[in-house]
Amino acid sequence: MVAWNTSREWRTQVTVDISYSATWGNLGLHLPARVFVEQELKMLVMAEELCFDAAWSPEHHFDANYAACPDNALALSYVAAKTSVIKLGLGAVILPWNDPVRVVEKLSMLDHASGGRLLIGFGRGLAKMEYAGFGLDMNDSRDQFNESIEMVLRGIRTGIVEGDGPHYRQARVEIHPAPDPALADRLYCVGMSPDSAVRAGELGATLLTFVTSPDEQMKPLIDAYRDTYLARHGRTAPPEILVDFALVHEDRNEAERLGRKYAGRYYESVVSHYNFDGTHFGTTRGYEAYADGAKAIRDAGLEAATDAYVAPQAAIGTPEQVLAKFRRRYEVLGRTNVMATFLYGAMPYEVAEQSIRLFADAVMPELRKMAAQSDESMADQLA
Repeated sequence: MVAWNTSREWRTQVTVDISYSATWGNLGLHLPARVFVEQELKMLVMAEELCFDAAWSPEHHFDANYAACPDNALALSYVAAKTSVIKLGLGAVILPWNDPVRVVEKLSMLDHASGGRLLIGFGRGLAKMEYAGFGLDMNDSRDQFNESIEMVLRGIRTGIVEGDGPHYRQARVEIHPAPDPALADRLYCVGMSPDSAVRAGELGATLLTFVTSPDEQMKPLIDAYRDTYLARHGRTAPPEILVDFALVHEDRNEAERLGRKYAGRYYESVVSHYNFDGTHFGTTRGYEAYADGAKAIRDAGLEAATDAYVAPQAAIGTPEQVLAKFRRRYEVLGRTNVMATFLYGAMPYEVAEQSIRLFADAVMPELRKMAAQSDESMADQLA
């Protein structure tokens, strides 16, 4: 186990270089709901013991096979009470599914309750079935997101929420407890399409994106974000957070076998949840960028698409393999931050705990050195 004083030392030097994320998938309802929730929360709390910089939770509805966390602020309030220093990341609040006033109220409450440890992340959602469950039209999602995020960020900065837009008409109200205006600067946006990545850059947010293809293929999206951020704000964008699925094992063959098994199961739940093999993206406003990917899945077939998804996950392998993959990512993309998830695809809890502990012991210290060396090199170039 990593020594606690090492954690204290690193936390004076880093922000969110290495994060843990829950997935909240209960594939096939293989666990009773109570046990499933207890395991997810246990992993989130354990992230502080293992010296992760932040613990993140998504928001998803109506599909336990994929993810069942309808209120990530509520889940993280539990983690806040059980921890003392780890940052708490909402990854993300899906704005079209939430009332802006309630978003600001919950964020303010959680930030104060956690002693200012909250990181706020926003997204617009991608699943047709979730939009249908809320009775919302996906065609409106981009406009809803843009209107809502302006109201929410202004509400955090001023303590006042009001709006007269086409989607959110809100009389002027004061938020209590009053938000800390600095919370608005701890802003992250999920971006899985070029449009979303550009919007994150326009907002001055840190981009959070999931690894779905080799680093070389991720680069255009990353570059679009960085270019937009620099042009809009006159400074270099903060390191993006890339999310990988993790299975770390001392045995190379076992790491490959378990990684393919559980990450493959997870990917199949992704395809089902988002209807990624469907044809609706091409005719849904704001989601056209996903149409080519959906066609590729249909053309390749699910098994080949699953192999293509699992292959670029940098955190699957032996510790040495994982570090080599992250070094390669630095060569292709430059400085990025790491987010890894360890419990997914109906994986037994014991397998996930063994994997995350090995990652913390054998991988995380070297990742921190890589990040520090990259930052020093960048500082030298700017000096």
